[in-house]
Amino acid sequence: MDLATRERAPHPEAPAAPYARVKQFLKEGLSHGRWAPGALMPSEAELVARFGVSRMTVTRALRELLAEGLVTRVQGVGTFAAHLSKVSSTLTIRDLHDEIAERGHRHHAEVHTARQERASAELALQLGLNSGDAVFHTLIVHFENGVPLQCEDRYVNPACAPDYLSVDFTQTTPTHYLLQVAPLWEAQFSIEASQASAQEARLLRIGLGEPCLVLVRRTMSRGVPITLARLVHPGSRYQIDGQFKP
Repeated sequence: MDLATRERAPHPEAPAAPYARVKQFLKEGLSHGRWAPGALMPSEAELVARFGVSRMTVTRALRELLAEGLVTRVQGVGTFAAHLSKVSSTLTIRDLHDEIAERGHRHHAEVHTARQERASAELALQLGLNSGDAVFHTLIVHFENGVPLQCEDRYVNPACAPDYLSVDFTQTTPTHYLLQVAPLWEAQFSIEASQASAQEARLLRIGLGEPCLVLVRRTMSRGVPITLARLVHPGSRYQIDGQFKP
């Protein structure tokens, strides 16, 4: 039996579902170092041909590997082996609209700021710009069943998303849009318990002294900064779940 035939044969303990066979093949290859971190992995078309399954089946397998932090995907380029450490803490970047919808609740957003500004020296450093360069700024409040859940204060590098300010963010979220036009390669974040600013407290309809969960996140695509966001959540209305895995 040649190598290609052996790789096509199902593992005796593999789940029967077609997507699970594709996922296990890729996962085992990653664990055995078949694809080095950052290496381009088989395309969807190659996997469709190898396993004789539909593109939807392959997409599901890749989507689950992406959610587990094992691969990264760049639209129009392909799937890459992720840079992994032995134990990694993962914070999945998800669309808040999807989170709320999965709970069976209704999401809507109010846009309070959407404009081009000049970057301060500190902001320019974070976004890889020069002081005074143009930067896009949005301030949006997200609601769950009519209750303010998150105040999103975001700055965007115009080079990564030149049409950002033309998007109707009452119909889609910045996260959803940016993941489409500028797929992230790396994210840095900090989480702290803090008080909201006076403006944030007013927008979230909470008292000035009420504790909040504040997440500051910077994302990049192949070393180029995309966005810097401050996400403020009333402590009594939100929690962030982390996950550790070997």
